Amino acid sequence: MNSRKEQLAAFNRLLDIMDELREKCPWDKKQTLESLRHLTIEETYELADAILDNDLPEIKKELGDVLLHIVFYAKIGSEKKAFDIADVANAISDKLIDRHPHIYGDVKVDNEEDVKRNWEQLKLKEGNNSVLEGVPKSLPAVVKANRIQDKVAGVGFDWEKPEQVWEKVQEELTELNDEIKAGHKENIEKEFGDVLFSMINYARFIDVNPENALEKTNKKFINRFQYLEKAAKKEGKNLSDMSLTEMDVYWNESKKYFS
Repeated sequence: MNSRKEQLAAFNRLLDIMDELREKCPWDKKQTLESLRHLTIEETYELADAILDNDLPEIKKELGDVLLHIVFYAKIGSEKKAFDIADVANAISDKLIDRHPHIYGDVKVDNEEDVKRNWEQLKLKEGNNSVLEGVPKSLPAVVKANRIQDKVAGVGFDWEKPEQVWEKVQEELTELNDEIKAGHKENIEKEFGDVLFSMINYARFIDVNPENALEKTNKKFINRFQYLEKAAKKEGKNLSDMSLTEMDVYWNESKKYFS
């Protein structure tokens, strides 16, 4: 691994390159905070994919892409005389020190839960009117639900045992089933949302990240279905012409390779 001196030299090299690109490259000169936003979101998702695949070389590459965006935003901020990369680094450093009084102060904590509770209480003292203010409106729904539940739990609004949450899941499933039987379309959607919300909450209690779990299932399904497509093609068959029973043969085969 690189020494701290080498790490700082590498970061300084990136800053120098950013300065030069911003001055000389027509594309880089044209970019704004707004024009980079959707690209940053894309890069973040690519990093998330690499993490789920546990692909360390790809993670390194995608982290570089995300770091480039951070440096790019800071460069634009400096051109606007608003902030530069030092301001960004100092701001997060100050926040980390303030939010970790058990490390940089005299506060005592016994476990991770104490740390999370202190974190949320400190945010309220900093001027936030609600513990939920920090949840971005544009987050995907599953991620948002998980963050909402995590944050309110940080101030003590939570179930005590996993069994209680599972009972809530069962209750919501019963209510959903009742609405389906009654044919109340609007209520079905509402109850379905409640089921998802309670399942996401249960995932937290059994130490499962629901977004990661669902995405892994998505990937598994894609791999199995594409195996089915390739196997059928080898036999000269079209899926649309096959019965479900015929497709199930290849689907069950795929489970040997993608579990």
